[in-house]
Amino acid sequence: MTENKAVFHTLRLKPGDELKTEIQNFAIKHNLKAASIVSAVGSLREYSLRFANQKNLTKANGYFEIVSLSGALSGDSMHLHMAIADEKGKVIGGHLGDKNIIYTTCEVTLVEQTNKEFLRELDSQTGYKELVIKNK
Repeated sequence: MTENKAVFHTLRLKPGDELKTEIQNFAIKHNLKAASIVSAVGSLREYSLRFANQKNLTKANGYFEIVSLSGALSGDSMHLHMAIADEKGKVIGGHLGDKNIIYTTCEVTLVEQTNKEFLRELDSQTGYKELVIKNK
């Protein structure tokens, strides 16, 4: 049995950065094969989410706090969900789309499983590319 060594990575995004792109670029740069979001806090000035069982993204401009970000990723793919709160504390969440623009900052911590590899393959039951976990 291969030892599962966990390696933690932390990155800070700056105003104007796009959340999903920066996380994906980090995964590519660091050759991550199997990582998960451990923690993410920050703020957005624009969000893009796909709500449950919807085909289209919902987008809005304003000021939002990131209260949760979770999911699995590799340099090749990612599946992330995010919850955000507006200026009145109302929380919404869904599948992370493109164009989530950082307002002040976003601090993201990832954990990498060094003996695993996350792949995405078409699942005939769901019709989507779903997570496949392989041992290295």
